Amino acid sequence: MSPARRRLMVFLLAGAGLALAGGWAWQHFKPAALPSSIVSGNGRIEGTEVDIAAKSAGRLLDVLVNEGDFVEAGQIVAHMDTAAQQAELRQMQAKVMEAKSAIAAADAQTAQRRQAEATARSLIAQRKRAKTTVQAQLAQRQSEVEFARNELKRSEELVAKGFITEQRLDSDRTRLQSANAALDAAQSQMAEADAAIDAASSQAAEANAAISASISQVEQAKAALVAAQAAADKLATDIEDGVLKATRGGRVQYRLAEPGEVLGAGGKVLTILDVSDVYMTFFLPETVAGKVAIGAESRLVLDAIPQYVIPAQVSFVASSAQFTPKTVETRTEREKLVFRVKARIEPQLLQKYRTRVKTGLPGVAYVRLDDATPWPAQLQVKLPPP
Repeated sequence: MSPARRRLMVFLLAGAGLALAGGWAWQHFKPAALPSSIVSGNGRIEGTEVDIAAKSAGRLLDVLVNEGDFVEAGQIVAHMDTAAQQAELRQMQAKVMEAKSAIAAADAQTAQRRQAEATARSLIAQRKRAKTTVQAQLAQRQSEVEFARNELKRSEELVAKGFITEQRLDSDRTRLQSANAALDAAQSQMAEADAAIDAASSQAAEANAAISASISQVEQAKAALVAAQAAADKLATDIEDGVLKATRGGRVQYRLAEPGEVLGAGGKVLTILDVSDVYMTFFLPETVAGKVAIGAESRLVLDAIPQYVIPAQVSFVASSAQFTPKTVETRTEREKLVFRVKARIEPQLLQKYRTRVKTGLPGVAYVRLDDATPWPAQLQVKLPPP
């Protein structure tokens, strides 16, 4: 046999040996077939992402975190430039103080005018009492005039008959004149009393009108105070909104804006990945999706680290089927309709490995349909060291 044919025979025998060895190794070391009560689907790791955005348009003053940094809920991550709002706030606060001063002045003026009205009403009561006295005097003077007139009439009759002297008649005439004079004086006093009451009533009316005007001023000042306070509160809220805080704890996924940029209302500054809410979204055929229960145990195996098995629980099963996404490979071509399923990783486990959590990684999710079925050896939980 020639050397060439001898080498060819050696190669053929070696290849046959390797094929036999590979077949033997595959038969002995291939993964055990999964029980029928465990189903699987391809998917990707996803997480809840939260955008930190400006509420109002403005210039970004600073950003305090970088991509990859971990933040806690409520942590300040950026500031908007609020110098203009702060100036407006000081202006509104001055208007608030001005309105409060106007209210205090109007209240004091109202109190003063109420006192004037009370004085006027007291004066009216006093004038009315004086008028009562004058009315009594007037009645008395009218009686005296009537008596003197009657006496004069009798005296004139008696003089005509010669029973009394002319001197008595003159005396009665004088008495009537005095009574009429006293009556005129009493009537003048009555007119003065009425005039005094009218004057006091006018003063009371003027004071009452002034009180109404003062009350109107108070109400206007209060309305101005409410408007100024509302504007100040809004500006204070706008300034507070200019301090951007993380609404959730997690890792900064993207830094979307830099200091000095002018952002519109709703302009995004950061995207934060909530590393406590991470799950794999995968798809199951309609033939088995109906058997998957919320809370069913699941195992996740990622392509990047196939040696580890991550425990999870089914947290969502779509209520309706959809066509198979192009990014998902199905086992058979006839599996056209699939249901979207989520398997969520426990937050406590995620917290333990928070620095290693990454989204977008492809992998396979296994779901156990029957709790009585034990997990096979290759799907027992196996985690990397923390």
